[in-house]
Amino acid sequence: MISDTELPSTRPYLIRALYEWCSENGFTPYVAVKVDNSVQVPREYVQGGEIVLNVSMDATSSLKLGNEFIEFKARFGGKPRDIMVPISRVMAIYARENGQGMAFPVSDDHPTAASLTEADGKAHEATENDRVPPPSSPARPSLKRIK
Repeated sequence: MISDTELPSTRPYLIRALYEWCSENGFTPYVAVKVDNSVQVPREYVQGGEIVLNVSMDATSSLKLGNEFIEFKARFGGKPRDIMVPISRVMAIYARENGQGMAFPVSDDHPTAASLTEADGKAHEATENDRVPPPSSPARPSLKRIK
C-alpha cells in the first residue's frame, strides 16, 4: 500500500486539465505564481512577490506543462525570455475572461540563496530584488466549482 507521503501531487494534473479546458473553450489561460529564488521569470515584472503569466498558445512557444515545472519561451517588452516555474509555486490557473479556475496553497518555505534556478544547473545568487517579503497572513486556499 502506498502511503500519503509517496503519492504524487495532483497539482500538475489539475493544471494541465484546466489549461486544456481554457484552450478548448476559447479562453486565455493565466497562471498566478508566488515568486522565490526557484522561479525563473523576468524580475522586473514581479509585483508583491507574485507574477501572473499568460500561458496561452498565442503567448508562448515550446510550452511544457510537466509534473515538476512549467517551462516555455515568451516575449516580455519585446525581449525573448526563458520561463521556468516549479509546479509547487503555482498559486492558481484560471481563464482571463471569466476568472474560472482553481487556486492552490503555496508553501512559504524559501529556498537558500544559492538555489538552482536554471535548467543547466547554474546557481543563482540572491539579490535584494529576489527576496520575497513574508506575507502578512497566510492566505486560505479556496476552490471554485467549474460547470
